Amino acid sequence: MRYIVTGADGKLAGRVAELMLKEVSGDQLTFTCYKMERVPKDKLKRWEDAGVRVVEANYNDKESMLKAFKGGDRLYLISGLDVGKRVQQHRNAIDAAIEMGVKHITYTSFVGARNPAYKHIFVTPDHTATEEYLESTGIDYTALRNNLYMETFMTMRAMLACMSNNRWVTTAGEGKATLVYKNDCAKAGAASLLGKSTRKVYNIVGSESVSIRQIAEMISKRSGQKIEYVPATPEQYYDYLEALGIPHDMSGDFSKSPAPFSANDVVDNDKSVADGLLDVKSNDIEELTGDKPKTPEEVIGEFDYIWKDHITNWRQMK
Repeated sequence: MRYIVTGADGKLAGRVAELMLKEVSGDQLTFTCYKMERVPKDKLKRWEDAGVRVVEANYNDKESMLKAFKGGDRLYLISGLDVGKRVQQHRNAIDAAIEMGVKHITYTSFVGARNPAYKHIFVTPDHTATEEYLESTGIDYTALRNNLYMETFMTMRAMLACMSNNRWVTTAGEGKATLVYKNDCAKAGAASLLGKSTRKVYNIVGSESVSIRQIAEMISKRSGQKIEYVPATPEQYYDYLEALGIPHDMSGDFSKSPAPFSANDVVDNDKSVADGLLDVKSNDIEELTGDKPKTPEEVIGEFDYIWKDHITNWRQMK
C-alpha cells in the first residue's frame, strides 16, 4: 500500500505527513511539495532517510502529478490556495490520480460544501464544485469538511488587532462557531488516508462553540492588554482591512499585506460566524481518531508569541 500526501510543504498537509511517518514505513509514502525549497533541509533529509519519496508537483501541471502519483493507492488531496482558480487545479489532481490507479482520495473541503445555505461564503463554491466532480468520477473518496481553524483567530486576527491599537474589528458579532484546531484536522486526515473512514463526508469541527469575542477576551487576559472588541458592518470591516494593506480579493497585490488572505475571505467568514452557519456540531473527529478535539482554552497558550514578539506579518509566524 502506497500513501500520497500532497502539499507536504504546507502547514496542514505537513502535519499529516509527519503523522503518517509514525504509522507506516517511509517506503510506503510519497510526499508532494509545491516548492521543494520550502522544505527545511534537515526535514527533507529526515524524510528521505526514512525512505519517503519526496517529489515536486504542481496542481497546474498535470504531468508533474502523473509522475508523483505513480504507484499510489490512497491520496490525501489538500485543497489549493487560489480561491476562484482551484477547481480546475483540483480536477487536474483528481484526473491524474485516477489515471495512475489511485483507489481512494481524501479531500480537504469546507463545512456546508453541498448546502445551498452556504453558497454565498467566499470559499464554498470551489469546494462544492470539487466534491461534485469527485462524485461524478466514480472514484472512492472522503470529503473532510473542515471548519475555520482556531489558529487563524489566535494568530492572524490577533496580530491585526495588535497592529490596530488593540481594536479587534469583525463582522462576527456575537455569533459562535466550533472552530477547529489544525492538529485535529491533521489527525483526521491521516486517519482517513489510512483507511479508517467509512463514509463520504465527515464534519471536522471543534468540540466547543466559541464566539470571536471570547477569543479576544482570552488573549486580553493572557497578554494583560485590553483588546477592544468592535462589531462592524461589512463596509466598515473592508475599510479596516484595506487600511492594514489587505487586498480586497485574491487578484490584489499581496507583497505588502500582513496576511495571506483577502478581505472578501475574512469578511465572509466572520459574517458566517455571526449568522450561526459555522456553529456545526459533530463528533466526527473523535469517531475517526479516537480523541476529542482540543478546545480553545487548551491550545491558546501556543500562540502567545504573537503578542509577546510583536508579530506583524504572517511570514513571521511559526
